[in-house]
Amino acid sequence: MGAYEYTALDDGGRERKGVLEGDTPRQIRQLLRDKGWAPLTVAEVAQRERERDRGISPFRRGASAAEIALITRQFATLVRSGLPIEEALRTIAEQNEKARLKSMLVAVRARIMEGQSLASALSGYPRAFSDLYRATVAAGEQSGHLDTVLDRLADYTEGRQAIRQKVSLSLIYPVLVIVVAILVVLLLLAYVVPQVVSVFENMGQELPLLTRALIAASDFIRSSGMLLGILLLAVIIGLRLLLRRPGARKRFHRAQLSLPLVSRLVRGMNAARFARTLSILAESGVPVLESLHISAEVVTNLPMREAVATAARQVREGASLHKSLDRSGYFPPMTIHLIASGEASGNLEVMLERAASSQERELEAVAQTITGLLGPFLILIMGGIVLLIVLAILLPIFNMNQLVV
Repeated sequence: MGAYEYTALDDGGRERKGVLEGDTPRQIRQLLRDKGWAPLTVAEVAQRERERDRGISPFRRGASAAEIALITRQFATLVRSGLPIEEALRTIAEQNEKARLKSMLVAVRARIMEGQSLASALSGYPRAFSDLYRATVAAGEQSGHLDTVLDRLADYTEGRQAIRQKVSLSLIYPVLVIVVAILVVLLLLAYVVPQVVSVFENMGQELPLLTRALIAASDFIRSSGMLLGILLLAVIIGLRLLLRRPGARKRFHRAQLSLPLVSRLVRGMNAARFARTLSILAESGVPVLESLHISAEVVTNLPMREAVATAARQVREGASLHKSLDRSGYFPPMTIHLIASGEASGNLEVMLERAASSQERELEAVAQTITGLLGPFLILIMGGIVLLIVLAILLPIFNMNQLVV
């Protein structure tokens, strides 16, 4: 039995979309006709997903972190209550209002009904369920503690979503100030300044340097503003395309690790992700080497990711994890010390959890400090620019008054 997405016309002529389970597309069409609907298209969910992955634009992505966190929490609650996996998936799918998520859950349930494990069924949707997610679920199935593992995954996904929301909310004010500042300056240069300075054109005297510079900037914005915007957009797109190349992206990531404040943020964020992921995998019973390889994938900075991969090879040869990570020089000392303590005491999972929590608290404090200072700093810059524009307009007036006197 498989899952099929359908499009049909109901008895009122309205288009309906949904997901049904059946053995063949013919059976799905018959089910729709039995309801009095006229089937238009019927396609297997797995096949539709493969077509989407091959042909859709690069802006398409899998389910969001918030959606996965909600699904995981619901799944953990239902499994803990004793509901079979397939029934839990069916219940979650029925409660979900988003068609794509519902079709994905029904397809996963169909694979389980065919005899596949949950982890194997989830592997058909790698954009929604990461390697960490699937490996943890597989460990939970093998150990017989799937409900506990799902609870950990729910806590993990909800925690990451909470951090993302905090960062997004803290960036709203600075971004809003930047956008307003740019719009105000462009409005002044493109429309206000030309009307004001036109009064000085017939004065017959040399204008101050600041006023001449303001007039030149205004003329440039009015004549070449559109071209400048297109050029800026082309530069942004070009940089994005350039950073898709592994060599250029690696050099960019290495440069991030050499900048004073940026380095602290990048190191802390990636170290927290690595420690949290490794803690969950190790606590769930995933082998250490496999856990290290999966944890390396959540590290977004390429030099730090390579350092984790190198550490995994050295651990396989008998070296300790903290010494292998410390050789790279990329990971914060606190994280290294906590990992060393965990290896010495035999409580590596607990110490990794503490290391992740410590880095996340430090990152949150640094982010709050930066955003707290950035807002007033941007306001000062905007005020300074407006002051220069006002001075450029007032200086010729002051000169006229001196001539009159």
